[in-house]
Amino acid sequence: MDYFTVEIAGRAIASFRSENHEEATHFFEAEDFRDDLTVLESEGQPLWDRKATLSLRKATAEEASEVEHAYEFDDDPERTIEDEFVVFLVPVADLTAGEDDTVED
Repeated sequence: MDYFTVEIAGRAIASFRSENHEEATHFFEAEDFRDDLTVLESEGQPLWDRKATLSLRKATAEEASEVEHAYEFDDDPERTIEDEFVVFLVPVADLTAGEDDTVED
């Protein structure tokens, strides 16, 4: 498994693991994932406005560690290592949810 990080306008936003760069790119380019970035906000602003540059890169050791830590403490017994699992590196809230609904990473 390799670890990848999504950046928006040069800011690391989320990390995940994938079998290889091709699969990571497929996930990164998926419209569902990109739509999610427009309905999640951080510090009162949407993560992505569909204008800022999105990029995908190899994760740093610290970012990969964040993903591993999240997997260790995931309480979903149905989730397997092959499931998509994104760890946000910034605090996020869902704009479509109630005001107090914060997304857990």
